[in-house]
Amino acid sequence: MSNEVNRDEPSGHGNGTPAAVDEPRVLLFMQSGRNRELLAEALGDRYRIETTTDPAALGTPFDCCVLDHTEFGHVTDAIERTRERTTVFLPFVLLVPPAAADALDGKPWEYVDDVIELPVGKAELRTRVGNLIERRRTAVELEERSRELEETVADLRLKERAMDEAPVGITITDPDQADNPMVYVNDRFESLTGYERSESLGRNCRFLQGEDTDPETRRALRERIDAERPVAVDIVNYRKNGERMWEKLDIAPVRDDDGRVTNFVGFQTEITDRKIRERRLEVLNRVLSHNLKNKMNVIEGHVALLREEFDEDDAPASLETITDAALDLMGLAESVQETERIISNVGTSEHPVDLTDHVVGLIDMFEDRYPEATITASLPDDSCTVGTTGTLAAIEEAIENGLKHDESGSPSVDVRIEKREGWIDIEIEDDGPGIPDQEIRVLERGETPLNHADRLGLWLMYWVVTKAGGRFDVAEADGGGSIVHLSVPHG
Repeated sequence: MSNEVNRDEPSGHGNGTPAAVDEPRVLLFMQSGRNRELLAEALGDRYRIETTTDPAALGTPFDCCVLDHTEFGHVTDAIERTRERTTVFLPFVLLVPPAAADALDGKPWEYVDDVIELPVGKAELRTRVGNLIERRRTAVELEERSRELEETVADLRLKERAMDEAPVGITITDPDQADNPMVYVNDRFESLTGYERSESLGRNCRFLQGEDTDPETRRALRERIDAERPVAVDIVNYRKNGERMWEKLDIAPVRDDDGRVTNFVGFQTEITDRKIRERRLEVLNRVLSHNLKNKMNVIEGHVALLREEFDEDDAPASLETITDAALDLMGLAESVQETERIISNVGTSEHPVDLTDHVVGLIDMFEDRYPEATITASLPDDSCTVGTTGTLAAIEEAIENGLKHDESGSPSVDVRIEKREGWIDIEIEDDGPGIPDQEIRVLERGETPLNHADRLGLWLMYWVVTKAGGRFDVAEADGGGSIVHLSVPHG
């Protein structure tokens, strides 16, 4: 046997690194001779045997080191250094003859894990060394599993951080539990809905739905989830404070290796602005393509009549009609532009806006503009603020509509503002002819080629209030006229 250590295919390292092969290595740290030959023969059929007397060999791969007592005193420092570098159990065995055993006086146990007195039977030797090597292999396996577990935990933590910091709401539900409750929600879900994790976990996500959530959308969600199929919908949900919002909701089943659905994962993206913009563009496009086209047809028809019936020098009666149509056309274009300007500029104010001061200013302005009008107001005594400028535009539009459409000669408008927990309720009541039912129906059900509104004022109020997360509706007043209701979050 050579005194050189064979370093091929290590099964373990003195620094505790797990082995790459199954065959354990036993290092016989002893001089050549009969004892080494007998040890190699006794252990060689189970382990890979290597021999050396070089202390540097203790820093090389092995699974157990068997030392002769004559070499032990020369390598105690090397053994100590090896143990300091080792992160898993690495056994050392000391062989001592009967005459040397009494002289050791317990010192070896600071460096070795077993002391075997010679002579020793082959079976006992194999058992005692085998027990230490099995303990070593168990420690290596546990170390490897611990490392894998740490890597898995680190990977899971990375994924959880990624989900928590994602710009969309993420939920995970457990269909094995009753009513398929949420078992995970990320940070964005909390900020989006206003509900903390403790308020959301254990509940089905339908608790976010409300009175404006479309029944057909609910049905589609329920049917697709029951069928364990992916589903994507645009849905109206509500925040904890009651604010209404549109969400793009994507839900997909998560399956195990056997194809069984273990969870559902949902992604929520707020699309309120997009929905408002879509509706706004729909209406504005309809106004431009329909109303302007009709007005132009009027102009073209009367121009044709003038050309056929009158000389160029005569003043045709149709000239007034043409002029009126042109004025209407220009007024409509200006109205569209002003509406677009207001909607585009609506946003969250840097500082809350006091509605009381604003309404007082509006009353002064409209009293100058309509001196024959009567404008009254019932306002809170304390501060009444909103966080968006759109509410101001909606109030102004509602007051002016009540004044300019009243042809009685003495229009009347009453403004009422009340506060409740987190919300401000605003009513603007007039005694005019009222808003046509068709206009209200279109507001509730949307525009179609045959059913459409002739006014942009209602749409303006609807857009700005909805964008603020509030509610808007119109009702008929008891004595005639209309009542415009606005409810917006307190700023």
